[in-house]
Amino acid sequence: VTTTIGYGSPNKANSYSVHGSALGAKEVDATRKNLGWPYEPFHVPEDVKGHWSRHVPQGAALEAEWNAKFSAYEKNYKEEAAELKSIITGELPAGWENALPTYTPESPADATRNLSQQNLNALVKVLPGLLGGSADLASSNMTLLKMFGDFQKDTPEERNVRFGVREHGMGAICNGIALHSPGLIPYCATFFVFTDYMRAAIRISALSQARVIYVMTHDSIGLGEDGPTHQPIEHLASFRAMPNVLMLRPADGNETAGAYKVAVLKRKTPSILALSRQKLPQLAGTSIEGVQKGGYIISDNSSGNNPDVILIGTGSELEIAVKAADELRKEGKAVRVVSLVSWELFDEQSDAYKESVFPSAVTARVSIEAGSTFGWGKIVGSKGKAIGIDWFGASAPAGRIYKEFGLTPEAVIAAAKELC
Repeated sequence: VTTTIGYGSPNKANSYSVHGSALGAKEVDATRKNLGWPYEPFHVPEDVKGHWSRHVPQGAALEAEWNAKFSAYEKNYKEEAAELKSIITGELPAGWENALPTYTPESPADATRNLSQQNLNALVKVLPGLLGGSADLASSNMTLLKMFGDFQKDTPEERNVRFGVREHGMGAICNGIALHSPGLIPYCATFFVFTDYMRAAIRISALSQARVIYVMTHDSIGLGEDGPTHQPIEHLASFRAMPNVLMLRPADGNETAGAYKVAVLKRKTPSILALSRQKLPQLAGTSIEGVQKGGYIISDNSSGNNPDVILIGTGSELEIAVKAADELRKEGKAVRVVSLVSWELFDEQSDAYKESVFPSAVTARVSIEAGSTFGWGKIVGSKGKAIGIDWFGASAPAGRIYKEFGLTPEAVIAAAKELC
C-alpha cells in the first residue's frame, strides 16, 4: 500500500513538515480549496451521513440474528456457551483460585520458573481464556501448556502460541489479545533481560490498561554462566518506575501462586513475574495472601512491633535474609524478615498496615536483592543499608557469583550489626 503523508495539502504533502506539526490556518484553507471541500470544520454532509447511517439497521438485524443463534447454541451446548460468555464478559469462573497449587516447607526446592509452569498448567484447566507462549524459549521459560497443542489457523482451540524470536511483536500480539475481549488472559515469556527488546510493548500494556502476564525467567545473576549480557541488573528498578505495572518477584511456590492470583485479578494492569533459573527452597511463612499485600512479615521474634532490625528480601534473596535472621537470633537479636514481593501492591495498602510491617521507629533496616539498589532508599531509609548489584554481572555458577558479589547471609549479618 502506497500512501502520501499530508495528502491534499498543496505545500506540505509528502514532506516532514506535515509530520510533527499542524498544517496551520493558511495551509488548511489551501487544502480545502485543493480538495474542493467547502464545508465548515466538523460538518458531516447529509449524503455522507446517510451513506454510513444505513449500517445502523443492518447492524441491529445482524445482532438480533446472532443473539438468536447464540440462544439456540446455549440450549444445546451449555458448558461451551458458559465458557464463551466468560470470555466475552470477563467474569471469572467461581472458585477458579482454588486451582492454584500450595506448598509447604517440606515441598521440594525448585526454580520459580518451574513453579510458574505448575501454576500455568493448573490455571489453564479453569480459565478458558488463558493462552500464551514464549519467544522460542518455552523449554527454558517453562511456559508450555501440557494439555494443549499449538494455536494455528487450523487448530484455533489450542492455546500454546509460538511467537518466534520477536519479543516486541510478542508483547504487541498479547496486547491485542487482552484488549479484544475481557476474558482473554494472554501471557508471554522470555528471559528477563530481553524485556529491553519489548519495553515499548510493555509500556503500551500499561498505558492501554491491558491485562498481559509477562513471564520473565532467568531474573538475576543467578542464571549463571550465560554471563552479563543475559543477567538483568537495572530491570527491576526500571519496571518499578513504569506507571501501572505490577512488578512481582516471588521467592517460592506459595509466592508464585500468589503472583498469578494477583495477575489474573488485576484486570486493568499488566504484571511482570521475575522468576529464577536456580532452585529455591519453600520457605516457612510465605503465603498467597501475603503476596496480595505486596509486602508482609514471614518471620519475627520481636514483640510490640519493635524489632532490633528488619531484614527485607525479594525472590531468590529472601532465603538469604531468612538465613541471616536465624544467625542473628542465635546472638539474641529480635529480627523481623519481610518479603517485599511487589512494591506497587505494598504502596496500595493502608498507612496502618505499612506501619505494622515497617514501623517508623525502627530505622535499622537491611535489604538484599540481586539487582540495582536504585530505589531501595525509600524502603530502608537514610539510616538503613541496601545490598545489591550496581554493576554488570559475570559468568560463573550461581553459588560462586553470589559470593563474589557479596549477596550472602554473612553480608546481611554484617550490615545488620552495623545498625543495631
